[in-house]
Amino acid sequence: MDRRTFLALISSASLSSPSISRAASERAKINKSIPSSGEQIPVIGMGTWITFNVGASQRLRDNRTKVLNRFFELGGGMVDSSPMYGSAQAVVGESLRVLDYPKSVFSADKVWTNSTAEGLTQFNEMQQLWGLQQLDLVQVHNLVNWQPHLETLRELKEQGQIRYIGITTSHGSRHEEFEKILQSQVLDFIQLTYNVTHREVEQRLLPLAADKGVAVIANRPLDGGKLFNHVKKQPLPTWAAEYDCQNWSQLFLKYIVSHPAVTCAIPATSQLAHMEENMGACYGVLPDATGRKKMSDYVASL
Repeated sequence: MDRRTFLALISSASLSSPSISRAASERAKINKSIPSSGEQIPVIGMGTWITFNVGASQRLRDNRTKVLNRFFELGGGMVDSSPMYGSAQAVVGESLRVLDYPKSVFSADKVWTNSTAEGLTQFNEMQQLWGLQQLDLVQVHNLVNWQPHLETLRELKEQGQIRYIGITTSHGSRHEEFEKILQSQVLDFIQLTYNVTHREVEQRLLPLAADKGVAVIANRPLDGGKLFNHVKKQPLPTWAAEYDCQNWSQLFLKYIVSHPAVTCAIPATSQLAHMEENMGACYGVLPDATGRKKMSDYVASL
């Protein structure tokens, strides 16, 4: 599908939700600074694990383009992918080409291989798949072969092909090694699992990132959807409105991005309605320490 056809379909289908658009325009968008540069990015980004791995199906690819289009309409920035995610990189790249590369896009990808030489090959491939000569952020995925890959990424950064570099972990794994790397290496970003029921990183990793001046991306912010099962379809507490939370997704996400050390959370979804719910957390008021405790205590009580 070319850009003209796609935009015509958007117009005819009236994809935008007027109520969401009005609510967003009436509240301030929440950005946070990347410590190493001072550049600001929106606190809600988008993950692509599973959700954008749709293979060659044009119907599913067009759907993901609609989701990404709405993400950018609502002020989204970071889109995060990886070679580990099957066809996700290619699907993101196709969507960005159809959308003519929205100005706010912040490209985040990863190298994921035991081979040092293959790491450079993966970078060259991601340039082609995204259709970008310069990637905003490239990370070493799950610390695989992290020392040689960081050297490669630093060289690419010096050459101007990458703007920021970092490392990732997920599912609460390898925190001790992660901490040692964070202490010893100069990084722009780290990415780790953090949500209201998985808070281990609050003890050491988040304070250390703040001390080192490293940006933090929270993956699995909705715990792969399990957080919604945890609240057992309980109604949203009335006090959530104090923090401009209109649904559980926004409460979960605002808990994360209100932490002083967290820069961005990257929920993944293939559903337009869920995207709109998630992006609502990018607007309005964030809870302070008292509000964060109220949120975590309430969720723990359910």
